[in-house]
Amino acid sequence: MTESSQTAVRSKEQTSKAVTQRWVALLGRRDTPTDGVEDYCSFLGEALAQHQIELDQSRVKWAENGWLSALRSLWAESANWGKGWVLLQYAAMAWSRRGFPLGALAVLAVLRRRGLRCAVVFHEPFRQGGERWIDRLRGRCQDWVILRLYSGATKAVFLDPLEKLRWIPAGAPKAAFIPIGPNLPETLVRQPSRAASGNGGLAGVSVFCLSDPPILQEELGDIAEAVRVAVNNGQTFRLTFLGRGTAEARGAVERAFVGMPIGVDCLGLLSSERVAEVLEQSDAMLCVRGPLYMRRGSAIAGIASGLAILGYQGAAEGTPLADAGVALVPYRDGAALGEALSRVLKDRTTLSELQEKSRRVYEKHFSWSPLASRLIEFLGDRET
Repeated sequence: MTESSQTAVRSKEQTSKAVTQRWVALLGRRDTPTDGVEDYCSFLGEALAQHQIELDQSRVKWAENGWLSALRSLWAESANWGKGWVLLQYAAMAWSRRGFPLGALAVLAVLRRRGLRCAVVFHEPFRQGGERWIDRLRGRCQDWVILRLYSGATKAVFLDPLEKLRWIPAGAPKAAFIPIGPNLPETLVRQPSRAASGNGGLAGVSVFCLSDPPILQEELGDIAEAVRVAVNNGQTFRLTFLGRGTAEARGAVERAFVGMPIGVDCLGLLSSERVAEVLEQSDAMLCVRGPLYMRRGSAIAGIASGLAILGYQGAAEGTPLADAGVALVPYRDGAALGEALSRVLKDRTTLSELQEKSRRVYEKHFSWSPLASRLIEFLGDRET
């Protein structure tokens, strides 16, 4: 279990409310070094506990024990799950080593045979990309699995607006859009103290998570170009890398910013408490891991922390992200990203307005407590 998950579990255990219902979050193979789906379940569970619902986590250990043994174990364990909801967490690689997630259908078949109420939570509502013939074959398989999961589930929860998913019938009563919250437990979400107190008077810019090579080189290239433009425009600030992929990229990060007159920190994986502290001391966040989109929990953590978000357009339009304090530029245009960063850091009024918009959007759309309430209402289980 990740440190973020452990923090959420500790908070859940400390709640004084009596449990009246028990649900189960059913997960596949654990991702490493951090598991965003596990964190999602932990933070959601913390919020559900405030509604007297305990969300237990169970894994189908097919990767360790093989599918036959894993399904037998699921059949035996699920006999004790009672009448509460089972939230099957779907992401393609959680249910297949090579991205052919047929095992998720076998898991759903076991749950239905048990007569359990199953809501599928689609962390990936469409196929993964790729242009090779194997990628296209894998994509067709994933599309088929997603459709079958949707058809066989009692309810379906999507982390993207349904309008963005054209394959879902309009007005489908079994589907609901309920976004994810930030990659932080709600108890740790803090308002920024402003970087002047934590960075020696310098503005603070954070980068939360980096991708693996070879995409890493593209991301660092974009960030370096943006920083170069901002510095040439007279801006000074401290740049902090944190989260997944940043420890492994420390050498590449140091090389990318050699000779630039800015401070650079590369912190790696941190506890939830430390992540909250870093974001609290930041003014803005650079998001370059593709176009900004609804399932990017690291960006939502920045919004929750009241930061200005600078990233790429192409996916945020028509979603609550567009109403947050975001400044979006064309995809992979590092120079435009640098100009946007310069404007935000130079004009404190603009920066404050963006930060306030992020805080308002977080409270309205991304706070874990109201998200839990929406899930309870959608599934039809309320506090008694």
